[in-house]
Amino acid sequence: MTEYVKIPNIFKRETFGKNKLIEGKYSSPELEYLKDAMWEFEEKIDGCNIRICWDGYRVSFMGRTDRAQIPAHLLAKLEELFGGESKEELFEQTFGKKEVILFGEGYGKKIQKGGELYGDVNFRLFDVLVDGYWLLQDNVDCIAEIFEIETAPFMFRGTLEQGVQFIKTHPHSVLRDAEMEGIVGRPMVQMFSRTGERIMVKIKCRDF
Repeated sequence: MTEYVKIPNIFKRETFGKNKLIEGKYSSPELEYLKDAMWEFEEKIDGCNIRICWDGYRVSFMGRTDRAQIPAHLLAKLEELFGGESKEELFEQTFGKKEVILFGEGYGKKIQKGGELYGDVNFRLFDVLVDGYWLLQDNVDCIAEIFEIETAPFMFRGTLEQGVQFIKTHPHSVLRDAEMEGIVGRPMVQMFSRTGERIMVKIKCRDF
């Protein structure tokens, strides 16, 4: 099953010294070209990347990589949300025999440092891949409604510079009683690099 792409940071880092970001030196030509375009930003959740996989016949759960181990209490939550005969029927009714991956973040107690601040273990959807095609955000929202789950919190629309200025304020998280880990941005019109990867960006509070 497809693994989720590693989202690039907005700026390059110093080669020597403290490896700080070099503000204004974008990490790819695509980001520099699109810096003044409108992006959609959502909160970056500090958790465990999860794949909910439907192969046309059954549901399975995987981490970000095929070898990643899912914590037992998170696996139990995923079973609660997506397991059982009724949910299997819902997958079949919604997707038929198509191969589908629901990408999301498992978060909460005992997941990552500071996971306790999120409260009980939970899952948030942020992307859906159907037969090799990435769904648009409106369709992702519809899938979340069908399965009665939440998506990653939408923050705002703006340019990359506005995203940086927002993170420099060290904003409070929507989901936990602490500073936000950061934001993830996508161009309002879905775009791909010349290598076929979707254009995305992350901006983290700790870098500023």
